Formats: sequence, C-alpha cells, structure tokens
Amino acid sequence: KKPDFHTTLKDCKEAGGSIATPSNPDENDAILYFGKSFNTCAYLGIKECLIPRRFKFLDGTQLSYTNWHLNEPPGKGEEECVEIYTDGTWNDKKCPKNRPIVCRF
Repeated sequence: KKPDFHTTLKDCKEAGGSIATPSNPDENDAILYFGKSFNTCAYLGIKECLIPRRFKFLDGTQLSYTNWHLNEPPGKGEEECVEIYTDGTWNDKKCPKNRPIVCRF
C-alpha cells in the first residue's frame, strides 16, 4: 500500500529532500520521467488555497506555471492536493489518496 500525501511528504523531508514542484515545462517533464517509473500518478508539492481553484506551492509561493488536465481543477474545493498524470498533466485530488511522490534532492 502506498502511503498518503502527508506520510510521503514527511518521509521525503526526513531523507533530506523536498517534494518536486514543477515551475516550467522542463521540470514538469523531469518529474514525469521519475513518476512514470511507478506507472501511476504522483503527488506534486502544490496545494489548494482557502479559495477554491487557487493553488500555490507548499511554501505559499504563487504558481507561475501550470499544466492542468482538461476541465481541471473543477473548483469544488474538495480536492486540495495535486497529482501529475502519466501524460504530464495535473489533476487536483484528495490528500488521503495513496500516491507516491517524487523527492528533489
């Protein structure tokens, strides 16, 4: 069983890394490359703000690059984490879902 977002984030930090946060297409492709090795979606270091459909990096920095999948995010405010699909596009997701993350060192 893959651990949830908060567990994998903690494990990444304890290993001396940080969760991957794409700020341009090249970084998105690099994260996708490593994420594809799991053959599943992987969490990104992006979360929804208190305002639905507004997302920031975990450190509070505004996003300067996005790669949302068609019709994402839907804007319901119920899915606060963000995952990268195996095609490189993003989807907002509930944080308790079990997904791997890509750590940056």
